[in-house]
Amino acid sequence: MSSLKEINSHRKSQSHSVDYRKPSVTTVLPDGDVPNFEGLSADEAALTALGYKQEFKREFSLWTTFCVSFAVLGLLPSFASTLYYGMGYSGTGGMVWGWLISWVFIQCVAMGMAELCSSMPTSGGLYYAAAVLAPPGYGPFAAWITGWSNWMVQITGAPSVDYALAAMILAAASITHPDYVPTQYQTFLLTVFIMIIHGCISSMPTLWIARFNSVGSTLNMIGLFIVIIMIPAAVTGTDTSPKFFPSKEVWSIQNGTDWPDGVAVLMSFIAIIWTMSGYDAPFHLSEECSNANIAAPRAIVMTSALGGLAGWALQLVVAYTVIDIPSVIDSDLGQPWAAYLIQVMPRNTALAILSLTIVCGFSMGQGCMVAASRVTFAYARDDCFPFSSWIKEVNKYTYTPVNAVWFNTIIGICLCLLIFGGTVAIGAIFSVGAIAAYVAFTIPIFIRVFFVGDRFRRGPWHLGKFSKPIGAMACAFILVMMPILCFPSVRGDNLTAELMNWTIVVYGGPMLMVIMWWFISAHKWFKGPVINVEHHMLGRDDIVEGVEGSTDSETPSLSTKKAEEVGGETLPTTEIR
Repeated sequence: MSSLKEINSHRKSQSHSVDYRKPSVTTVLPDGDVPNFEGLSADEAALTALGYKQEFKREFSLWTTFCVSFAVLGLLPSFASTLYYGMGYSGTGGMVWGWLISWVFIQCVAMGMAELCSSMPTSGGLYYAAAVLAPPGYGPFAAWITGWSNWMVQITGAPSVDYALAAMILAAASITHPDYVPTQYQTFLLTVFIMIIHGCISSMPTLWIARFNSVGSTLNMIGLFIVIIMIPAAVTGTDTSPKFFPSKEVWSIQNGTDWPDGVAVLMSFIAIIWTMSGYDAPFHLSEECSNANIAAPRAIVMTSALGGLAGWALQLVVAYTVIDIPSVIDSDLGQPWAAYLIQVMPRNTALAILSLTIVCGFSMGQGCMVAASRVTFAYARDDCFPFSSWIKEVNKYTYTPVNAVWFNTIIGICLCLLIFGGTVAIGAIFSVGAIAAYVAFTIPIFIRVFFVGDRFRRGPWHLGKFSKPIGAMACAFILVMMPILCFPSVRGDNLTAELMNWTIVVYGGPMLMVIMWWFISAHKWFKGPVINVEHHMLGRDDIVEGVEGSTDSETPSLSTKKAEEVGGETLPTTEIR
């Protein structure tokens, strides 16, 4: 971040001078407009250069931002929830090979996202980046599609995690009391209760939330480490099976689908894609993070790298010790993770690990709620929702988007009513997470790599000459995986409504309606990110108030402007709108 530099006006009749800070950001401000940076810190100046005023307290550090992100990742509870796919589709070979191969490409996605975050550290995140980077005339549409896809991920994140958490709690009760059978009504009430607790915590002041998530993420990391140690130490084996199976068996594919082995392995990628879809949280928390254009991208890369490594270690431990895969997948407990634990170790030890998973799941759900509320606030700030004026209000006591928190909570509770529709209904609505997340992740990276070229103004954290190759790898991976994520595990005569993969319906249906909404009416009033700061015109006296709709739809979404010579020095102006 460069220091303040004095810039004299071109007009000799003017004797005054104005100081401008020149953050290294890619902004939505119209060409030639420069905000007033007087008296602002470096983080506030960067946010102001993006067109937004500072509304939150910046009390998240690199560590606490990483903690929220790692909590959202929730490796242990996420692994427990997706074990069915990794193990069920291609066996232990798919678990170890699938995680390792897909992790490389997911790391490319994370690094591409981190580079965007450094250039545009705002809560709008990917939505803002898509609007700024899109080709001329397509900025609002790119932001519209990216924003709604990302919002679908966020709004279903906390309910799905809390539903899985409630199911694990009731499964533990079933293990300790074999005569007890949980009902849908009890699962729903417990899920709602957990969501209300998470809503209350997410409404607290930023510093309190940061501390809570720091503790929760620390527990997540400690819990994951303990589980990775405990499983090899506690497994007992049987008279007919060893404690650890030989590598020749573990690393071989055991196809559990009707597709060829290669496709089955690709289908097993869904486990890591679902698990590794929370590392965008630092992007959405960047307006509450100090030194945001460095700390937030570092937190993104740290979460993806450390999460991928730790997750693979957990995959290896389970792959080398599981005895009977079909009995784990088809267990009456309804929880493959609980069934696996009971299969390979004493009951009390299994319950201890399951309890630890539940604690980590609670922290994960809380992180999802915090991240989702910041995304909803950012979109409401640009008037994407009905009642946006109420949703985007920041509480004057906590300085957090309390209304956005409870808006999300109410929608999440309504989604949980699908519990009464059975496992197919509740599973279908929450399966949008994987495909919706990576569609939103990839759109701005794709635009950045293939359309923007050298006109992108990178931030202090960047990939240098590796930016385009890494971005291209990320885009290629998602293009391959999008149809794979929609494949059912069976085909032909074996395919029934119960076994059908409904992702294409539950994601494609709402997105089709969003696209129709755009062409019917939204294109008339939605203009992308809304500037809400005062900004100067270079070389002029006048100050322009940032108002709704200040981004003119007739102005190209992507344009360049040569640096202007002001007072004998070259000042880079807004490069991309």
